[in-house]
Amino acid sequence: MGRCYTQLFRYHSRDLKEVALSARHARFFLLLSLIGLPLTTLPGPAAAQDEALLVRVDTVRPVSLLQTVPVIGRLVARQTGVVAARVSAPVAAFQVEVGDRVEAGQAIAALDADTLKARRDLVAGRLGEAEAKLAVTKAQLQLARQDFERLAGLKKSAAFSQGRFDDARQNVVIAEAEVRQADSAIASARADLELAEIALRDTEVRAPYAGTVVDRLVETGAYVQIGDPLVRMLGDRSLEVEADVPFQNLTGLAIGTQINITLDDATRHSAVVRAMLPAENPLTRTRVVRLVPTFGETVRALANEQSVTLDIPLGADRQVLSVHKDAVIKRRGQDLVFVVDGDEAQARPVDLGAAVGSRLEVRRGLVDGDRVVVRGNERLKPGDKVRIEGES
Repeated sequence: MGRCYTQLFRYHSRDLKEVALSARHARFFLLLSLIGLPLTTLPGPAAAQDEALLVRVDTVRPVSLLQTVPVIGRLVARQTGVVAARVSAPVAAFQVEVGDRVEAGQAIAALDADTLKARRDLVAGRLGEAEAKLAVTKAQLQLARQDFERLAGLKKSAAFSQGRFDDARQNVVIAEAEVRQADSAIASARADLELAEIALRDTEVRAPYAGTVVDRLVETGAYVQIGDPLVRMLGDRSLEVEADVPFQNLTGLAIGTQINITLDDATRHSAVVRAMLPAENPLTRTRVVRLVPTFGETVRALANEQSVTLDIPLGADRQVLSVHKDAVIKRRGQDLVFVVDGDEAQARPVDLGAAVGSRLEVRRGLVDGDRVVVRGNERLKPGDKVRIEGES
């Protein structure tokens, strides 16, 4: 029996730590030895060790690398402020409450219009009076011209009077001036009527842009003067992104640069740089950048001053050699990958750089086209036989 165990362990002397035979296997091989069968006729752990391991590989290839740094920004409304009265009048009624969303041109409040209606009617009466006076002056002008023409026809007659002729000519000039004066009075009256109509329309206070009413500044019955605020509005449908970007991170930004942004609900969107203000905060060494976002589906409603994270590019886009992150394993503090060469896997140390999605930049250790193991590499040793299941 002792000779059998010695022969068994000599047979597997290549790697005693990896074989680890159980007592049942030892008794089985001992029985085979006693009945005269050679141990090499049956497959054992050594034969299993020589079998190729099934692995999945990925190809080392160039990818586009654009390194970014996160910067916290905020959403800001392009249109916000108070809606003021355009005429002086008491507030008759409000059509909106705080929190109501309104469209551009929608009625917000109504001012008392009785006084302005009376003023409009007064101006309309003056316009009618001016038009009547114009008709009178035109008739007088026609009469003066007839008299002048009649006297002009008597020039060769003994009844012709030079004085009466000169008076008739002067009467025509006076009548023409009175017609022009009446025309001017009509134009003035029409302008006054237009102003009265505008003031009457302005008693209906309307939203200048689409947004939400965030505050009501007066109550019904209050007398407001021209310019007094009625409500405060926030245009939450025309939001921009504003961020204070450190000056050293501005090299990757320019007007028209498109970047990715992330809202606090984890949804990702895009934004284009619209403006970079030429003023730097001396305390924080930052400059204000404004971007126009394009929002898709969001989990929460957007709000003014809502936080947003910007992926600010650190430089220009460049091509780098990359390896899949699943191919990299650490052994004794060293980054290693297994490169498939023929039907063998060879370990190769690598120097890695920045992450590019699910891939890593390769500075040294690999070349374009290398096939590296991304599944099954944890149990590989240098020189192991491998069989490729597929490429990821």
